[in-house]
Amino acid sequence: MGQFDMVKDFFLGISRSRISLIGGMLVTITTPFLVSYMLADTIWHIKNPYFGAAVYLALGPVFLGGLAMIFIGAFFFRGDRDVHLFTLQYLRRYFTEPDMFGRLRRNVFLIVLLTSVNFAVFSMFLYRAYHYMESTQFCGQFCHTVMAPEHTAYKNSPHSRVSCVECHIGSGADWFVKSKISGARQLLAVATGTYPTPILTPVHGLRPARDTCEECHRPELFHGDKLNVSKSFLPDEQNSVVSNVLLMKIGSAGDRAQSSHGIHWHVAPENKITYRATEYNRMVIPEVTLTQADGTVTVFRTADAEELLQETEQSGDEREMDCIDCHNRPSHVYLPPDDALDRKLSEGDIPQNLPYIKRQAMELITASYKTSNEARETISDGLNSWYKENYPQLVAEKPQLLESAVAGVVAAYAENVFPEMKVEWGTYVNHISHGPDFDIGCFRCHDDMHESPDGKVISADCNTCHTLLAIEETDPEILKTLQGQNL
Repeated sequence: MGQFDMVKDFFLGISRSRISLIGGMLVTITTPFLVSYMLADTIWHIKNPYFGAAVYLALGPVFLGGLAMIFIGAFFFRGDRDVHLFTLQYLRRYFTEPDMFGRLRRNVFLIVLLTSVNFAVFSMFLYRAYHYMESTQFCGQFCHTVMAPEHTAYKNSPHSRVSCVECHIGSGADWFVKSKISGARQLLAVATGTYPTPILTPVHGLRPARDTCEECHRPELFHGDKLNVSKSFLPDEQNSVVSNVLLMKIGSAGDRAQSSHGIHWHVAPENKITYRATEYNRMVIPEVTLTQADGTVTVFRTADAEELLQETEQSGDEREMDCIDCHNRPSHVYLPPDDALDRKLSEGDIPQNLPYIKRQAMELITASYKTSNEARETISDGLNSWYKENYPQLVAEKPQLLESAVAGVVAAYAENVFPEMKVEWGTYVNHISHGPDFDIGCFRCHDDMHESPDGKVISADCNTCHTLLAIEETDPEILKTLQGQNL
């Protein structure tokens, strides 16, 4: 062969390399499917997480691997002929011999065309893969069993329209890289079955609240108090409705008109609050330090603080208080059983006129079950048998009431308890509130037990954060006044 042909030599090199041949086959087979699926996803925004996994975690890497195999095999194969591409002697002939220059232009055009096509597919894949791995579907549904509790709680939260990455990653390359490294470890844990049950709350791995929460919420611009009116239902025959009316002293973290006050006083710039906790989840806080704008420092400690801090590895972990210390579950809220049923009754998912439904439902959903299927079947069978035995006429005349009640009670359980992941009532606590059963929230510090050397204490007075206007009253006078009925 008197003249070298770049394209022939290149494809000859591929044909003589098994690695390149396999790579070429992979690219040829995957390219039309990959392009078609990516176009479909771009146009119709397919939400199925497993569709995305098939495209961006399976087909895409196969396509990229095939490209890599083509070039590796072509440039590094060993045979009777070598690929002389890009060697100085080889290229000199194309530029010095006139009859070969036209051939060079055609070859360069073909190479540029193939490279452009591959680059376009490669760029489109990277763009779509990035958005897929940043999607809520990938975060919450890809690892279905593992993330089912958090994804379910997220869907029922006030932030259900805020994507996961807005809070868990935010803007900036450094936290993006950190999240991907952490995500790789999590995927490995899922693949090897080494993940904990229940999944630990990432108390120490969350981005600072001011980088995420305060992108939308600005405590320094909050003003005044907030009236909180909620309904609850008693476990009697009528499922009697009672009301709770609280005036929440939200206050402000400081604004143009006045100094910080109320609940948001805690995060005001002039009131720096730091604390030391003795547990990973920061439930036990023996020491709190307040540094005021004038430089005054006040340390509040419990009587056993010294002993607790010496016994724990967290003794040196001093944290500055921010939004997340109270709003620790803004997007993954798990309700206590009583609140879960009250919500379903208020929303009408559980009929309020079905006698004793609150009492019977409470007994069934607070029982212990090994699986979600067992819980669903037991709750359904328990309600059906009890009402057919005690209210047979009502069930016969209005069977839809019982059907709706069963569905609502099962949903109240399924949205908050996940036996397979060992998530039970009270597994995840919410510090924004406090109650007798699970959440101690504010009382971690506001317990009248944290005292300074000069005798000051962190008060446990209820009126510090709110004024109780009515608690479990059937027909509160304060509501009549507020609604203008007493005028």
